[in-house]
Amino acid sequence: MSPPPYRSDHRDLSDRFYQPPDESPSRPVSRLQNIPSIPPPAAATNAPAYSSRPSSPTRPWSPSRTADWTRPPAPPSVVSSHYERADLNGSPRPGTPSSRYGGSPRRPLPPAPLFAGTTGQDTSIDIGDGNNDDDDVFGGGGRTIRSKHGPQASVRSFMSDSTIITDEKDAMAKIDLDEEEDESSNMVDPNLHYGPAPEKQSRRGVREAQMSKKEVQLINGELILECKIPTILHSFLPRRDDREFTHMRYTAVTCDPDDFTSRGYKLRQQIGSTMRETELFICVTMYNEDEIGFTRTMHGIMRNISHFCSRSKSRTWGKDGWKKIVVCIIADGRKKVHPRTLNALAALGVYQEGIAKNIVNQKQVNAHVYEYTTQVSLDSDLKFKGAEKGIMPCQVIFCLKEHNQKKLNSHRWFFNAFGRALQPNICILLDVGTKPEPTALYHLWKAFDQDSNVAGAAGEIKAGKGKGMLGLLNPLVASQNFEYKMSNILDKPLESVFGYITVLPGALSAYRFFALQNDADGNGPLNQYFKGETLHGQDADVFTANMYLAEDRILCWELVAKRDERWVLRFVKSAVGETDVPDSVPEFISQRRRWLNGAFFAAVYSLVNGKQLWKTDHSIARKILLQIESVYQFMQLLFTYFGLANFYLAFYFIAGSLTDPKIDPFGGNAGKYIFIILRYSCILVMCLQFILSMGNRPQGAKKLYLSGIIVYSIIMTYTAFCAIYLVVLELMSKAGMDVGDVAVSDGLFVNIVVSLLSTVGLYFFVSFLYLDPWHMFTSSAQYFALMPSYICTLQIYAFCNTHDVTWGTKGDNVINTDLGAARIINGSIVEVEMPSEQLDIDSGYDAALRNLRDRLEVPEPPVPESQLQEDYYRAVRTYMVSIWMVANVVLAMAVSEVYGVDSGGTNIYLAIILWSVAVLALVRVIGSTTYAVLLVVQKLVEGKTKFEAGNIAHAQAASSVGSSSGYASGFGGGGNMRDKFTEAKWAMQRQMGKAMFWRR
Repeated sequence: MSPPPYRSDHRDLSDRFYQPPDESPSRPVSRLQNIPSIPPPAAATNAPAYSSRPSSPTRPWSPSRTADWTRPPAPPSVVSSHYERADLNGSPRPGTPSSRYGGSPRRPLPPAPLFAGTTGQDTSIDIGDGNNDDDDVFGGGGRTIRSKHGPQASVRSFMSDSTIITDEKDAMAKIDLDEEEDESSNMVDPNLHYGPAPEKQSRRGVREAQMSKKEVQLINGELILECKIPTILHSFLPRRDDREFTHMRYTAVTCDPDDFTSRGYKLRQQIGSTMRETELFICVTMYNEDEIGFTRTMHGIMRNISHFCSRSKSRTWGKDGWKKIVVCIIADGRKKVHPRTLNALAALGVYQEGIAKNIVNQKQVNAHVYEYTTQVSLDSDLKFKGAEKGIMPCQVIFCLKEHNQKKLNSHRWFFNAFGRALQPNICILLDVGTKPEPTALYHLWKAFDQDSNVAGAAGEIKAGKGKGMLGLLNPLVASQNFEYKMSNILDKPLESVFGYITVLPGALSAYRFFALQNDADGNGPLNQYFKGETLHGQDADVFTANMYLAEDRILCWELVAKRDERWVLRFVKSAVGETDVPDSVPEFISQRRRWLNGAFFAAVYSLVNGKQLWKTDHSIARKILLQIESVYQFMQLLFTYFGLANFYLAFYFIAGSLTDPKIDPFGGNAGKYIFIILRYSCILVMCLQFILSMGNRPQGAKKLYLSGIIVYSIIMTYTAFCAIYLVVLELMSKAGMDVGDVAVSDGLFVNIVVSLLSTVGLYFFVSFLYLDPWHMFTSSAQYFALMPSYICTLQIYAFCNTHDVTWGTKGDNVINTDLGAARIINGSIVEVEMPSEQLDIDSGYDAALRNLRDRLEVPEPPVPESQLQEDYYRAVRTYMVSIWMVANVVLAMAVSEVYGVDSGGTNIYLAIILWSVAVLALVRVIGSTTYAVLLVVQKLVEGKTKFEAGNIAHAQAASSVGSSSGYASGFGGGGNMRDKFTEAKWAMQRQMGKAMFWRR
């Protein structure tokens, strides 16, 4: 009903219009051009009726947003300005990009949704797909429920028999968020109230997402959401022909990862048109890394997928090779993940804010699983790369764990939940921050494809040197670069020849999923691998707890020693991944604590359980090689345990040789005084570091730890100077040069020369053998200067913190409810339970007096299990460190007392140490050389096989058309030869690139 006329000459209100004043061009102020004259009310005139909400004593009358009259159009003078629509009351104002009704020339509105022809305030929930897909358990007719966004959002429920899914295995609820117009959205409930004022001002040009409540019927108590991807992302996708490209799938997982498949959860690769076999399953674990590290890793994976798809002649890969690859990103803790990393995932279409829920059907959600097949990639510069750059689609599973439960739990989600669901052939593990080279993942996969006995493979980890190699200016980064290089040249090839690599780095490694499986009794590699997650209290001794700090080493041993199997581990040097290394002392020490403790105790574990190797199906030759490797590991373990004493004795005898006035290069007994100062400085720093490691974190004592590293570097530099000086002096003497009355012992000379040649000399030899020598010129000096810190500082801190074995989250996260709760009833009114009658109050007082009078015995609270665990670990730590320290001190004191500083030639212990170092280095070089020879032979055999296969294929093709020639038959045809020359040229360029210092 329209309001009655105010006067006899009433005209329609549409004749009136707003016109902004001339003096305010930036923000026009509205005013009526013709001011109406309103007569006094008459008795016969009915009161005007407005469609507005009723007033109340606490809320004054306000016009409804759906008044019966509308604002007339603006005059021609202001038509060019963009105003809000005319059916809204209030002052007109220029539109902004955040407004749904207009924009500005500089900030235009985004394009309308391509898949919805309505406004952005209406949301519909579509139960069912509507497509007649027999394979899709969510197919069939569906119903749509529409609800209005905004403060006046209403809650509407539904019940439809068509949404019930009869298949018990796939009994999940599926919700499709769509946007359509609601004809009933203009209805206003007079009982609804406007919400509170906004807490903060929205950013210009950014529209805050409006949330609305929906009632959704759950099937079997589980929740799955099918959400359309954002409009902008959808607008530039090259492929939109399948639901996996246009919809993001969310699953709220309420069970343990071990029960994922038994509870009926399924992934996209198991249902509908996206049902596929998975050949390669890639796991990317992250904690709180930023978007730069994440995009480096993810973009590297996308480039590797493109390489898989480019291998058109492969029997496994090809144009649609991406369908056989699934990338699983696991974030350890919803509140720990970096916000900008979530933004990067959202930019790829994998993640959407506001979809996840904490509780479903009164069950706590343990993990939020997002699934989407993205067609774009973000590089480390945060630039989009798409199909025009060769990027292929990538199937992504993003598992956002609700709680922080450490990396081992993330791997349990990967192997026991998603791995069991997909049953992949090969699993690749990556850490966020590791950047795999474009062909790294292919070479890892190829190692399994060529040898069916390979259960695991390790790639080459390369230390990140920063832009322009400026990171090498940091001695800590340079020393780690040298350490990584020599490990990939000496240690990993040797272990690969034996067949057992002690550790497959979590930053870049691969496993055969079948080899990881447990037997029928539940015993196997994965069972041992995940034991560390459940260790707690005194049930787990310190040895076991520290051993599982390096759980990946346990997994490697269990694979090789698996009963009645013959699995081996391989090192793939062509699979290269670059990772950032610690560039500060506290971070470096904290990282190596876990590595050293885990490696030490895992090595002890493998030696103690060495008899398991004889229960495997390995050949006799392989078992002998593995036993030889056990002896080699025992020698390494022995040197590690007595590293402190050996370092001190080497310094004591070599630097002490210059205390002889005849050899002193400085004169005036300066060599003796320098030796005394450095000797006591070494002892003092060692004692100080024991104290620091017992009670201080590296982050809290940066300067003290740094000072110790500097002192050790000075000692090492002086020791190296003394060794080189003695060798040069003896060489000059043997050459007949006049060096005065100098007598260097022949025994000491031989020992030093052998030790130097076995370290520095062999390092140069194998580096040139692998065409990768540049680290010897850029990083070797820094490494040798910091070597005492590797031996002393890191080992002392690691052994003094063997009690620090924490699994799962820290802190008390339990909410106590024994006191009750104050429940809000209405507004600020709460309902509490308390004594109300005087009798209740008096009874409590009487009870307090009676307890004081009777002196009732108060039971002591039991000691928490966590406290018992910590006390137990600390006690064992103290015994262990005491034994270790006493053993090293006794060895150093005994040898230094038996042999003086001037007994270099007759010092048997020094000769044993130096020659042992030479023998161990020689073993490493022999293993590394063998690996290089086998690698060359393998390449030659592969090349010959491919060449012969090309000849046969060309001969068959030529005979089928009857136009083969002798030249083509003999040499494989022009096209085939061109392919071979191209491959050879590419291989040569790659080898030359490795030798180019300025490009690395």
